[in-house]
Amino acid sequence: MSRLGAHMSIGGGLPNAVERAVLHGCEALQIFTKSAGMWRARVIPADEIARFRRRVDETGIQPVVSHASYLINLAARDDALRERSIAALGDELDRAEALGLLGVVLHPGACTGGTDRDGLARIAVGLRTVLRARPRRRARVLLEHTAGQGTVLGHRFEQLATILDQLNGSPRVGVWLDTCHLIAAGYDIVTPRGYAATFRAFDRLIGIGSLAGFHLNDSKRPLGSRVDRHEHIGEGHLGLEPFRRLLNDRRFDGLPMLIETAKMERKERTRVLADPLDARNLDVLRALRLRRPG
Repeated sequence: MSRLGAHMSIGGGLPNAVERAVLHGCEALQIFTKSAGMWRARVIPADEIARFRRRVDETGIQPVVSHASYLINLAARDDALRERSIAALGDELDRAEALGLLGVVLHPGACTGGTDRDGLARIAVGLRTVLRARPRRRARVLLEHTAGQGTVLGHRFEQLATILDQLNGSPRVGVWLDTCHLIAAGYDIVTPRGYAATFRAFDRLIGIGSLAGFHLNDSKRPLGSRVDRHEHIGEGHLGLEPFRRLLNDRRFDGLPMLIETAKMERKERTRVLADPLDARNLDVLRALRLRRPG
């Protein structure tokens, strides 16, 4: 079946994210390996990397992915910003490789000038540059389908397909879906007919085999809003049924499905404590999974 998990804080050190995942019964995990709102990143000490990898192996929490910094914009027309973004993505991949992660979830970028076609081409060239500099690495780039706010690219399956085509279908680049982003971008996964049509389109344009995982988030805004506002599971415009379908869809067996819903506000950020909101959202999702024979 799919592997449920959550985004967990690395407060107090990377191994603490694994301990938080264990505390919440996670089967898969997402982390930031650095501050998502800063370009600079601390060097991860070798002993911290070793402890992180050991705990992942001991707990069987797999896969683990990181989410790239929100500052990275491979579609930027400004040369300095684009070069900085390429370097930052390279660093994100290097950190993921050192930690033994499946890959890095990346927002494709925002078109800051010119046509969408030009922006998609800049993204593809930026990805090719980063990957060619790391020819024997295993960590993948996982392009996240977006909600379509403003000039952000990647909210249509056709746009993601264009990027992948320009990379000749590289196995080192996959696609990541977010349920909130899907409904915001106009993909009706709420009704049975809309759900079926959405994944037929995805398979035709991209291919189910390119799908690496999901973010499971309800949406504060309705279908087609193009606004990315996460809500707790079952409390937004998605409701429970789309999550029930996803969790029991055999096409997605083995894929990570990770929540990014709001957590409790805490002043103590380094201690490993249960988060009641994470626990509630994960429990709701677990209750939607059907038992299968054997």
